[in-house]
Amino acid sequence: MAAGSTWRTGSGARIAARAVLAGVIGAVVGVAAYAISQTGGQLLSVTVGALAGVAAVLGAHLYRRSAQLTEVQLSLAGNVLTFTANTDMRQAALRMFFQAATRVATRPLEDGTGNLREALTSLKNLFDLYREPIESGAAPPPPLRGDSVHEIVLDVLNFELAPFLSRWHPRLRDWEESEEGANGEAAWPENAVFRQELRELQLRLREYVIALGKIAGLRDPERHLRRSDRHTQDPANRPTSPIPGPQRSETGHDVSSSPPRGDAS
Repeated sequence: MAAGSTWRTGSGARIAARAVLAGVIGAVVGVAAYAISQTGGQLLSVTVGALAGVAAVLGAHLYRRSAQLTEVQLSLAGNVLTFTANTDMRQAALRMFFQAATRVATRPLEDGTGNLREALTSLKNLFDLYREPIESGAAPPPPLRGDSVHEIVLDVLNFELAPFLSRWHPRLRDWEESEEGANGEAAWPENAVFRQELRELQLRLREYVIALGKIAGLRDPERHLRRSDRHTQDPANRPTSPIPGPQRSETGHDVSSSPPRGDAS
C-alpha cells in the first residue's frame, strides 16, 4: 500500500467565494430595504436591523463550516483519493486518528508480551467506535466534491478489521474453552501465527491512520506512531550515571530502598 500526499490551499478561491456570498447577502438586504422603504422610517429601521442580524449570523455559520478549506490528495491501496477538508472533516479525522493511534491497532505487541484476548477486544472496540458515527448519522455529511473521510473508515472496517476479527475471535474462543486452554495463551498452538498476522494488520492499518492524520492537519502524524527511542534502545548501550548514588524514579523519589514487588509490607 503506497501512501503519498499533496497539499493545496485554495486561498484565492475561498476569498472569491466569500466575496460572492457577501455580495448576495448585501443585495438581498438592499432589495428588502428598498421594498419596505415606502412603509416609514421606524419600520424600515427595525426590518433592516433584523435582516442584517440574520445575515450576520448565517454568514458567520457558513464561514465556520467552510473556513480553511484544504485539498488533500492521498494514495491508498492503489487508489488516489482527493479530500476537500473543512472543519467538520478535520475534526472527524482527528478523532479517528487518535482512537487508532492509542490502541493495539497501531501499537506493537512484542512476542511473549501482552494479552491476545485483550488485543482482540481492543480491535473490536475500535471497530465499534468507527462504525457508530456512520450508523447513527452523527458523521459529517459527504462533501459536495471530493471523497469523504468515512470512505477510509469503511475500507478499514470491511477489508481489515472485520476479516481479522471474524477469523481469530472464534479460534481463540475455542482454545480458551478447551481443556488445553487452561494452560494459558502461551500454550496456544496458533499463538505465533496470530501475532504474525496482527503485525501484518498493523502495517496495513498504519497507512490508513496516517492518512487520517494528514486530513486532520497534523504536521507529522507518523511521529505519533513511532516507538520512542527510550523503549527501543538496547539496555546494554543505555548511558549510566557517572555519579554513584541512590536510584531515583522519573518523579525524583528515591526507589533504591523500595521493597521488592509482591512484598505486602
